[in-house]
Amino acid sequence: MEKSKSASPDFSVRDFFKRFPDDEACLEHIFNVRFGERHVCRACGVESSFHRMGERRAWACASCGDHVYPTAGTIFQDTRTPLQSWFYAIYLFVSTRHGVSGKELQRQLGVTYKTAWRIGNKIREQMSKHDAQAILSGHVEIDEAYVGGKRGRGTAGKTIVMGFKQRGGNLVTEIIPNVKMNTLREQTLKHVEAGTTVSTDELLSYGLLKMEGYTHVAVKHGQKQWAIYDYETQQLHHTNHVESFWRHFKHSIRGTHVSISQKWMKRYLDEFTFRANHRNEVNLMLDRLVAAF
Repeated sequence: MEKSKSASPDFSVRDFFKRFPDDEACLEHIFNVRFGERHVCRACGVESSFHRMGERRAWACASCGDHVYPTAGTIFQDTRTPLQSWFYAIYLFVSTRHGVSGKELQRQLGVTYKTAWRIGNKIREQMSKHDAQAILSGHVEIDEAYVGGKRGRGTAGKTIVMGFKQRGGNLVTEIIPNVKMNTLREQTLKHVEAGTTVSTDELLSYGLLKMEGYTHVAVKHGQKQWAIYDYETQQLHHTNHVESFWRHFKHSIRGTHVSISQKWMKRYLDEFTFRANHRNEVNLMLDRLVAAF
């Protein structure tokens, strides 16, 4: 049965603080995600259990006593910000639909704007690194868009972005320098398996796709054509899913961040792409981001 839109979220703020009531719970979670309750000790080579050590952020091997520091080598290592604040920031990033601004993090965490901006940027960095951009196949929608700058397609200050959405699968996004044929060809070959069925708009640069072995159908938006049904293959061609992502991304930027410089656009684009690929998986996303650190 489909869940009601008015129902309680699967992982609410109350659930978060119940699961992570203090820094100790966060530290234990980091240890379990990174190492597990039992693992092969790096010092003695024995699969052993580990026990918590006093006030130090460390666990000791039950076999040889070697110490394991779960925050070592992570952005948590030398932080003076409480671990619970870091975790709550991650929770806000993965549970919100429209992103979190630096000012909002500052208010929610009770830290300086400089600290809030750094935390947000580090979380976005992990989102950028996490998802391997696998080759898409099956039926893929492709569309490009212009983000930022002044109103109007192609005006000054715009960043050109390109998206690939596999039907029933992942979304991949890239920042591209232009919409010329060679650029679109390079990106498509990079992200879409040869022989795949692709749906695009009528941009002439996409005309190369058939020459590269793709089954390509272009929907002519300029002629008020929004979808084409191929009776032979029984496939519906449109770019609605990837266009919907662009609309959401643009509205969120204007509503949450007001504007984003081209220098940081990739980070924000990867953040929204990560969230689109892992929607409604808050617990899983929390674990993945903690593990990535």
